Amino acid sequence: MKKDKKGFITEFKEFIMRGNVFDMAIGVIIATSFSKITGSLVNNIFMPLLGFIIGDIDLTKWDVVLSPATADKEAVVLGIGTLISAVIDFLLIALIIFLMIKIFAVTKEIAEKKLLKKQAEEEAAKEEAPPAPTTEELLTQILAEIKAKKE
Repeated sequence: MKKDKKGFITEFKEFIMRGNVFDMAIGVIIATSFSKITGSLVNNIFMPLLGFIIGDIDLTKWDVVLSPATADKEAVVLGIGTLISAVIDFLLIALIIFLMIKIFAVTKEIAEKKLLKKQAEEEAAKEEAPPAPTTEELLTQILAEIKAKKE
């Protein structure tokens, strides 16, 4: 049994041309742009506010020095503030994605209810209207009218 072998380039083209790959690419581009917005929100709004609340501390510069810098080496520093900033950034992105999914689900549910209501109305209208005569019934009526005119 011979396998149908596709070339690597052909398979790659098919993969790239799938709709979900384009959707994913658009999502990555939007997420990258959105990341800049949330990063700015965290670093320029939330972190200064949090620093102010806990006592005028700039959390982005809140570091734990494990080994101080010397003439021949750099300091070894744990960037606790950077970690806190990244966690807040993640939580904001997760919250917004959650809200977007929630809004999408509610919108989809409303649209489905409208569609079901419209289908129910159409079914009710079909039930109220008398059924259309079949071709055989129409031909019988025409034949009866022709016979009536001849008499």
